Amino acid sequence: MIFTHFHTQVSAPRFHHSSSRRAIARTVLLLLALTVVVAGLPASVAAMDIIPFQSSNQSPLIRIFGLPAIGSASVVPAGKFEGTLTSDVTNSFATDSSGTEAVMLDGETYRFNLAVRYGIAPGLQIGIDIPYLAEGGGILDGFIEDFHDTFGLPQGDRKSFPRNRLLYQYSNNGATKVLVNDGSNGIGDIRLSGAWQLHQGDTESPLAVALHASIKLPTGNSNRLFGSGSTDFALWLTASDDCKLPLGHLTVYAAAGGMALTDGDVLEDQQRNLAAFGSLGLGWSPLDWLALKVQADAHTSFYTGSSLRQVNSGSVQLVSGGTIGFGDKTFLDLGVSEDVLVATAPDVVFHVALRQRF
Repeated sequence: MIFTHFHTQVSAPRFHHSSSRRAIARTVLLLLALTVVVAGLPASVAAMDIIPFQSSNQSPLIRIFGLPAIGSASVVPAGKFEGTLTSDVTNSFATDSSGTEAVMLDGETYRFNLAVRYGIAPGLQIGIDIPYLAEGGGILDGFIEDFHDTFGLPQGDRKSFPRNRLLYQYSNNGATKVLVNDGSNGIGDIRLSGAWQLHQGDTESPLAVALHASIKLPTGNSNRLFGSGSTDFALWLTASDDCKLPLGHLTVYAAAGGMALTDGDVLEDQQRNLAAFGSLGLGWSPLDWLALKVQADAHTSFYTGSSLRQVNSGSVQLVSGGTIGFGDKTFLDLGVSEDVLVATAPDVVFHVALRQRF
């Protein structure tokens, strides 16, 4: 059946000018705020290592798979640990219908992830990621609506539906195939990982390349969309290069890879078994304790048999923000993620990651 009050949109994935304006507005505001901080401080020789945001698509129908954060192009030194505690606060609102299909993704999720990496030998690291999720109606709908009104940005039908509601629902051919409408919390799908340093330049040649691999285990509850019920394998390359500037230094980084997925429990008759993903980012460190970063993350579709972009579409997200260093072993990432390809990722994700080297 088709949900009443749903607003029909064009289903083909495409760049949306309203979404792009929204992303640019928030990016500019964040970077301006950080620039004001920089302008009031004395210049210094920049030394902070710039690594990618440890982010991925947090859409309720995508986060369940083993889509990895791309990681650093430099592995953890032998005998050393690195721990990262990440918090992603995700506010989703997307509704669409076409033919016999209808989808509603309306809710808020707080995802916490503990990632530990250890250098077991020179140029070789292993790791584990343990996620914990809490989902509900949340508290951010009013703030986001006010932000859109203040800057003249479209609401995308937000005001036509109740605030702070949880409803993840998808129906096809008269059958409800996904339904989550009450809040809960629990562990997600645990991931094991490894990385091999293929190249590590010296101070005169800072190019770094690492080969990463991961396996995601079906430990989360797929009925709650805390996991997919599938075992997912990912293999990818991450590379970065750096150059000195008159003020600080600039780092460019990128990643590309693929995934193989076993059959899962969520939309099992529509799930794809192969996917590709990649990232491209840029970071500038004007001070030895501060870096500003912009990063685009993309992936191909994880589903088939749907004309709705919320289900069957590739995705591109833009993450903008920066890193603050507290000494040479403790770092704090602050970022905001937006859906560049409209409705293929959450409206907004607030990303915070605290990283500690041991």
